[in-house]
Amino acid sequence: MGRVSGKVAIVTGGSQGLGKADCEALAREGAKVVLTDIKDAAGEAVVAALNAAHPGCAIYLHQDVRDEARWLEVVEKTVAHFGRLDILVNNAGLVIPETPEATSLENFRLHNAVMSEGVFLGCKAAIPAMAKSGGGSIINVSSIASHLGYPIYFSYTAAKGAVRAMTKALAVWCQMQKYNIRVNSIHPGATDTPMVQDNMKQLGIPIESVKESGPGLGQPEDVANVVLFLASDESVYLNGAELVLDNALSIQ
Repeated sequence: MGRVSGKVAIVTGGSQGLGKADCEALAREGAKVVLTDIKDAAGEAVVAALNAAHPGCAIYLHQDVRDEARWLEVVEKTVAHFGRLDILVNNAGLVIPETPEATSLENFRLHNAVMSEGVFLGCKAAIPAMAKSGGGSIINVSSIASHLGYPIYFSYTAAKGAVRAMTKALAVWCQMQKYNIRVNSIHPGATDTPMVQDNMKQLGIPIESVKESGPGLGQPEDVANVVLFLASDESVYLNGAELVLDNALSIQ
C-alpha cells in the first residue's frame, strides 16, 4: 500500500476500461486522482466509488482533450484542489476500423485530434505544473498498433504512432530542462475493455476467439499495474521507454 501516496494524478478517459482501472489502482495506492472524460455520468459514478473506498481521493472534471483552453483549466483546477500535480496519464482514445482507402479525412483527423493532439496538449499544459511540484511522471497510452501493420486500424495506428514518437522527444526535452519529469509510453495489445468489445462486434470477430488465441486477451488491471509502476518512484530511472504489454503478440 502507498506506492504513490502523496502524489496527484490526472487520468483522461477515466470513465471506463483502461482509464477506470488506472484510477482505481492509483487511488488504492494512495494517490489523489482527477478523472476526466466526456462521459459525465459514467465518470462521476467511478469517482463516487473511489471516494466511497478512499474518502476524498478523487474528483471528476468534464474534459474534451482536443480543447487547449480546457486543458489549462483542468491543470489549474487540479492544483487548486489538491495542491500539486505529479502524474499525467494520457489515456483518452477511440478507434473506428477503416482501411487506408476507406478512411475518411474526417475520421483520420478525429483520431489524431483526440490521441495525438490531445497528448500534445496534455503534456504542454501539465509540464509547467509538474516542474513546480518538483517533477513527476507522464504516461502516454499508445498501442502495439504503433509497432505493427494494422491497415484495418489505419487512423488509429497513425495517431498511436505519433504518441510513441512524441513521448521520446518529450522525455529528452524534460531531461534537458532539468524538470525531473519522466515521460514513457505503454503499448497494450488487445485488452478486455468496452472499446475493444465494441470493436470486435463491428468487425464480426467473436470476442471468445480472441480470448482463446495464443496471447489471449489482457485485462485492464494488467495495464493499470504498469501505469502504477511508472507513476511510482520505483521507476525513477525509466525514461523515454516504450513498454509493450501484449503477451508476445507483436513478436510472433
